[in-house]
Amino acid sequence: MMRMSSGEILSHKKYGDAFHSLTIVAPDIGERVVPGQFINIRCGRDRSFILRRPFSVYRVHKRGGWASTIEIVFDLRGPGTRYLSELRSHSIVDLMGPLGRGFTLPKNRAHCLLVGGGIGAAPLFFLADELRNDGHRVDVILGARSSRLLLNPIDVRRLASVYRITTDDGSAGEKGRVTDALSEMIDRCESDVVYTCGPHPMLAAVAGVCVDKKAPVQVAVEELMGCGFGVCMTCVIPVRPGKSRRGNAAEISYQRSCTDGPVFNGASVVWDAATDIVSSGQSELSPGGTPARQGVVVDSTGEHAPPGN
Repeated sequence: MMRMSSGEILSHKKYGDAFHSLTIVAPDIGERVVPGQFINIRCGRDRSFILRRPFSVYRVHKRGGWASTIEIVFDLRGPGTRYLSELRSHSIVDLMGPLGRGFTLPKNRAHCLLVGGGIGAAPLFFLADELRNDGHRVDVILGARSSRLLLNPIDVRRLASVYRITTDDGSAGEKGRVTDALSEMIDRCESDVVYTCGPHPMLAAVAGVCVDKKAPVQVAVEELMGCGFGVCMTCVIPVRPGKSRRGNAAEISYQRSCTDGPVFNGASVVWDAATDIVSSGQSELSPGGTPARQGVVVDSTGEHAPPGN
């Protein structure tokens, strides 16, 4: 259930030189949020901050009652994230959440493969904690364009039974993309389910490999979001949920990432339409800062999308 509340910043730190982290005392959210859901934060008071910024939940520490905390991570994309980067301990932030539909965890013991790209990997750390707490095995592929943009690779080594690190430029781990390692990892780890979050092209590629391998895959998409609770229709994504009674492919429906997602069955997303994007800018109006869609103009300093921000 979504709630509006205020939270006190417990700490502000950095992961490497690219990512900021805020730990916020927010018991109303911390006791209810599940991996894959996100929160909206009001960033400042003037007119440039009318729209809240969405952020994936990176970590949760449930301490029972008033002391529960949530942690978000973000990089600088515009005025909203710059505002947050200047906050320090004891600052108060205006929160809304938890929002969206999160990941579905296995009912029985399972081998779970987590695939994350850049800042988009943020919600997978919370997911890994919950999976391990439930007794599931966790394996990880973590990728980014360069070593500077890898999110907390040291912690990945602690969380994963088997892990692979990839970078496009070869500055850390293996040179290449996460999909270069995916098929072999599914076989090696005997993965029962794949969870993934990152840029749309990566999600499409991961989903394609998983469909070919007949491996169930859940994707957390990064869509531009205006409101965060299903009113503005900014964040719709094309989905083909199944088959019609006559056996033909079901008609495509457009579902809202903020309420029907951001987690979807990766095999159901119509990626040819969903990845019609350009890389002219990144936005604070998505949890992870997705590129703008074709035909949608986003200022290069704009901000609006989760898993990351």
